[in-house]
Amino acid sequence: MMLEPEWSDWRVFLAVARQGSTLAAGKSLRISQSTAARRVSALEEALGVKLFERRAHGYRLTQAGEAVLPLAETLERSALAIEAQARAQSRAQGGTVRITTEEVFAVTLLTPWLREFHTLHSDIRIELDCTRELRDLGAGEADIALRSTASHQAEGLVGRVIQNDDWALYCSRDYAARKGLPKNRRDLLEHDIIGGGGGGLWRVYSGWLEEMGLLSRVTMHYDGSNGLLSGIKSGLGVGVLPVIVARADPDLLQCLRPTRHHERKLWLLTHERVRHVPSVRLVTDFLYERLMRHIRDTEPAEPSLSPVPLPVGP
Repeated sequence: MMLEPEWSDWRVFLAVARQGSTLAAGKSLRISQSTAARRVSALEEALGVKLFERRAHGYRLTQAGEAVLPLAETLERSALAIEAQARAQSRAQGGTVRITTEEVFAVTLLTPWLREFHTLHSDIRIELDCTRELRDLGAGEADIALRSTASHQAEGLVGRVIQNDDWALYCSRDYAARKGLPKNRRDLLEHDIIGGGGGGLWRVYSGWLEEMGLLSRVTMHYDGSNGLLSGIKSGLGVGVLPVIVARADPDLLQCLRPTRHHERKLWLLTHERVRHVPSVRLVTDFLYERLMRHIRDTEPAEPSLSPVPLPVGP
């Protein structure tokens, strides 16, 4: 008796079509090469048609394989949407809301507010994800994102702009008392620079430092954005921080003002599929209100420092 193809068979088919071999497909799916090859053969037998040409250097789609590829991709999208919906409903029923953001935002802004939220709504469990990987809200990898982006949001994402995602150079009061407050590029050539931040942030930040002739002044490097904050507050040198975080800390002094000519915005996002789930809506509204209050409470008078082209968020 011939078994009907299952979604898992089509999943292997897509992996082989994209990777070009059963070895690479097996690695991406965390199954053995022999299992991947066996699943492809079983799918071909069930359909009664050859989907791949077996070659010395890998697998190549046949004409029949090319014909079914778009249908398999449609099946994949539907299966992923079903899985994401099930995960979202599971979290909603269990009262769990997962938030993803940059670690410096998580530590300085969200954690104190979420302590207050827990006092008000102890029945809702919060998962705070500070990974550098961009979590896919559409796939249900998180429910809410506090995210910096210069591009239009992906289809299905809904949210509100918080403000421009401005970053500027800061130092601690202790550091300024010892070595002075740098106010321009020439001053910075005499100061210690703290580098790092990880991922996209360091790519932008290091490029700016190199352009300004300051990369050789980096005396300490941190792997994450929270490390940058720690190093600056410890008085180790001058480094870049998000303005929304740093201007609320009385121990930090802004050295140079960021440029206003960039497209990056700080967004509070969720997905249209879960935006009306009561727990997600409650957390989203709470965070938006706290973010806007924080901005109002920390908005400084117009600074006297001259703007310079500083890097912005990752």
